[in-house]
Amino acid sequence: MVAPDAREHRAPPEARGERLDQFLSRAFTDLTRSRIQGLIEAGHAQVDGKPAKASLRLKGGELLSLLVPAPVPAIPVAEELPVTVLHEDRDLVVVDKAAGMVVHPGAGHASGTLVNALLHRVKDLAGVGGELRPGIVHRLDKDTTGCLVVAKHEKALVALQKAFKTRAVEKTYLALVHGVPKAAEARIETLYGRHPVNRQRFTGKVKEGKPAITVYRVLESFEGAALVEVDLLTGRTHQIRAHLSEAGHPLLCDALYGAGRKAKGRAVEAQEVLGRQALHAWKLAFPHPRTGKVLHVEAPLPADFEAALKLLRDVPSPSGRGPG
Repeated sequence: MVAPDAREHRAPPEARGERLDQFLSRAFTDLTRSRIQGLIEAGHAQVDGKPAKASLRLKGGELLSLLVPAPVPAIPVAEELPVTVLHEDRDLVVVDKAAGMVVHPGAGHASGTLVNALLHRVKDLAGVGGELRPGIVHRLDKDTTGCLVVAKHEKALVALQKAFKTRAVEKTYLALVHGVPKAAEARIETLYGRHPVNRQRFTGKVKEGKPAITVYRVLESFEGAALVEVDLLTGRTHQIRAHLSEAGHPLLCDALYGAGRKAKGRAVEAQEVLGRQALHAWKLAFPHPRTGKVLHVEAPLPADFEAALKLLRDVPSPSGRGPG
């Protein structure tokens, strides 16, 4: 069990005029600012022995005390669920997320999630946000498979979140799309935001929004479809799905972004085999939060994706029979 952590720090003269929460987040870099604000609101921060608010302006020279309580059991319960681990050490775990598995409990998914599975699978969690739970650094859609990294403690979570935010992470996906793109390689760079009409969707056709960059390369062309490799240079919600759809090549089986696209050729059979959006988080490379050394992880293609590829590659002969 992780013990409570009592910390002290003397505010230097140059901290004069700075907010308490801002200064503490710089002083204790293993904690997020939102976590520090939560501790202050809970009465765990003192200035010269007296409770203080996050907005308190420092004068310089005060003795600042911060108590980080021992993590309490997480609300999600541990469940013995199948989960494939690609890499694990004392700081993090990288899993190969299965299709159909939601990452985090939420509305309509109180159990059966990746978090529930990790609470059972990982035995050395040190706590994140005051709870004994894994730190979700990034997410994959329910039906997207592949590499997903999870922090075991708060310091690792902060470092990994910073790596993702500063684009120090390489994220490579494989996707099966409708049609064959004319360009063998393309870069899609747009502003990005929620769709103005369908609020479940996102779009790159907005006048204001966050920047989103997707780079793709055509690896194989088939009858009615193509296999593309995608580098995700930013991590917006549904980014690959929205960008490829608006480029004229939605993912196979993507009901949200490709509902109006009718499959052609072998893509019809490939969709029947898949039954879910054809997107796989293939490779992930990121600086390790403890050593700084780049960690490379790769998730093999799942069986349904492999089966769809086999169908697409198996072009029938003119007689209607397959080769051989």
